[in-house]
Amino acid sequence: MIEPCGFPLSDRTLRRAAMDYAEACEVTRHDSWMRFEAERAPGRLVLMTTRGAEPIHSFSFRSDDILLMGRESAGVPDEVHNAADARLVIPTAPGTRSLNVVSAAAIALGEGLRQINAWPSPKG
Repeated sequence: MIEPCGFPLSDRTLRRAAMDYAEACEVTRHDSWMRFEAERAPGRLVLMTTRGAEPIHSFSFRSDDILLMGRESAGVPDEVHNAADARLVIPTAPGTRSLNVVSAAAIALGEGLRQINAWPSPKG
């Protein structure tokens, strides 16, 4: 999580949003974009944006990709947009609004996991 976020960010709100998955998640907070850049692991920065140049289904994901999502209302600052190695768009039907950030994140993560064959094995 890179602050400032477009939503209240507290341990309580994170636990509530994560529901039963909180124990399986590792959340790292960065208090600024500069701090994130200084501390991040190597890998391509892949930004999901309505200003994207490439549709998500045409992109080849790698296991070291770092997926970035911006605020629903404003996206990401130009500095972040310019730093991205790839800017992807999730195509939607003509005349529809963009997806909310949770839906976009789920689609991006699902497509990335599918491409690198990293979905967890089914239970049972």
